[in-house]
Amino acid sequence: MRNNRFISILSLLLLVSVTLSAQKDRNQGIIKSSLIGLEYEVKAGLSIGGTAPIPLPKEIRSIDSYNPTLQVAIEGNVTKWLDPARTWGVMVALRLETKGMKTDARVKNYKMEIIGDGGELMKGYWTGQVKTKVSNSYLTVPVLAAWRVSPRWKLNLGPYVSYRLEGDFTGSVYDGYLRENDPTGNKVNFEEGKSAPYDFSKDLRRFQWGMQLGGEWKAFKHLNVYADLTWGLNDIFKKDFDTITFAMYPIYLNIGFGYAF
Repeated sequence: MRNNRFISILSLLLLVSVTLSAQKDRNQGIIKSSLIGLEYEVKAGLSIGGTAPIPLPKEIRSIDSYNPTLQVAIEGNVTKWLDPARTWGVMVALRLETKGMKTDARVKNYKMEIIGDGGELMKGYWTGQVKTKVSNSYLTVPVLAAWRVSPRWKLNLGPYVSYRLEGDFTGSVYDGYLRENDPTGNKVNFEEGKSAPYDFSKDLRRFQWGMQLGGEWKAFKHLNVYADLTWGLNDIFKKDFDTITFAMYPIYLNIGFGYAF
């Protein structure tokens, strides 16, 4: 019994010793990095925005509802300061994020490809209501210029590149009609609760790129509050996708907290 207690105490002391040693080594590493102008930070936040055409095309007559849904971002970044005063620097980050929304819009002569009751594809021009759900996840790498405006404020600006991990662009049409093939083609009505789904997920582009503008406020010694605006500059769909006739861009505002080491 005493031997077991002694072994338990010894194991606990060994664990504490290893933990303290690792903590000491980590602190020394952070200090050495700071001496050569490197700063590390982890961030987590929520995003609000949407995938939108710019400007709004004539086919979309009204946006009747919009739900940003829950979108999150987790990031680790490192800043290399280029001057002794640490005013100007370069920041590189790795971010795992989701971007999505749900909308309900009224459209007219909206080019569409829907799935019929028998699973067949029906192409044409839709007039009526369109529900859309977008849910994508990305691995994003921003490369930003950093400017420390004051001891508490920091701004950053630069490009980003995203790789899509998962993608979902689906929805349904209802309360309207489809003109098959062209705007004067055969009319197929969808009324009295009848609807038809569509799925453009396979047509989503794998890589996205755009610009990011952000600001960060130092609330406490290690705690920061930040806001980042990301604006996509290429269409979310592949180049050869022509069902939707206008480009759509992911535009999102991410707000959250950061921990600076």
